[in-house]
Amino acid sequence: KLSDLEERLSGSDREEDEDDVEAAVKKEVGQIRASTEQKLRRFQSVESGANNVVFIRTQGIEPENLVHHILKDMHTTKKRKTRVILRMLPISGTCKAFMEDMKKYTETFFEPWFKAPNKGTFQIVYKARNNSHMSREEVIKELAGIVGSLNPENKVDLNNPQYTVVVEIIKTVCCLSVVRDYVLFRKYNLQEVVKSSKEDGQQNPSSLTEEQNSEVVKAETEEKSSKEVKEENK
Repeated sequence: KLSDLEERLSGSDREEDEDDVEAAVKKEVGQIRASTEQKLRRFQSVESGANNVVFIRTQGIEPENLVHHILKDMHTTKKRKTRVILRMLPISGTCKAFMEDMKKYTETFFEPWFKAPNKGTFQIVYKARNNSHMSREEVIKELAGIVGSLNPENKVDLNNPQYTVVVEIIKTVCCLSVVRDYVLFRKYNLQEVVKSSKEDGQQNPSSLTEEQNSEVVKAETEEKSSKEVKEENK
């Protein structure tokens, strides 16, 4: 409702007021934009929706190169630089966690690594959190088929592949990446990669190979259980 004073304003006075309001709005919008731009940091924490999972969004940085550089440095220096981070996985693509969406998305996503003339040996590792509608075996089978269709010379290697396709399902989101040196860097485990060769040699080589292969077909929780059983038997 207009006050008596506003009702008495002449047309010219009202136009001036409207100009002042417009200028004030433009100024406020400019301040909001400037504030938003400042918040777009190189590293920004994003809620993942899963316990014990921290998702960091990057700006202008290739996640695969960054994580590989960190792990390579830790593997070379054998210096433990974190006490609380277990694994660090780069995520370079996301889509809906439904089989048809994943098939359509990966047909293009895999091209830089696997489309002819590019080729390489590969394995697929799968982990699902807060999701029960996806089938582990079906996902691995379908994605392996897509890699093979891009170039028949792409071959599966579960022992020492050139590339590892990481599939992380979190609720209804599928996070994807293709990484190098997955076996060398101990499944991108920051606690394991700093162990010395002597410490590595104390482990049973056959058991280590078996655990690496089992990750492709068994859930991580099952793998942890099997490790606990082995330790009890020892």
